[in-house]
Amino acid sequence: MKISEKKFEAVLFFKTSRSSGKGGQNVNKVETKVELNFDIIHSELLTDAEKEVIMKKLANRINKAGILKIVVESERSQLFNKHLAIAKFYELLQKAFIKKKKRLASKPSKGSVEKRLEQKKAHSDKKILRRKDF
Repeated sequence: MKISEKKFEAVLFFKTSRSSGKGGQNVNKVETKVELNFDIIHSELLTDAEKEVIMKKLANRINKAGILKIVVESERSQLFNKHLAIAKFYELLQKAFIKKKKRLASKPSKGSVEKRLEQKKAHSDKKILRRKDF
């Protein structure tokens, strides 16, 4: 089962607070900043292997209690910020499960080696011609 097929909305916890930034007088009255919290350790939707991958790849966003925190305050609306936080949550999970391709070492081709050596020789000859004692 893919991460995008799992429904995490029921286990996400949201906290709101007053946001800084644009909004005029609205900033001082309305709690538009949204903090999304997801308890990875106690989640029943994730397997132990998935939890381990998330804990490793998203370590900078997870606190000591094992809670993933995402804060969004870019919009003036609490609802928009909540939707953005959920989208960011799913995006982070998708990126965490993308496996990096292993780099295969390769040798330079014979032609490229010869070309490089010819260029070095031409450069060297040019420098020699500039000498006064030649």
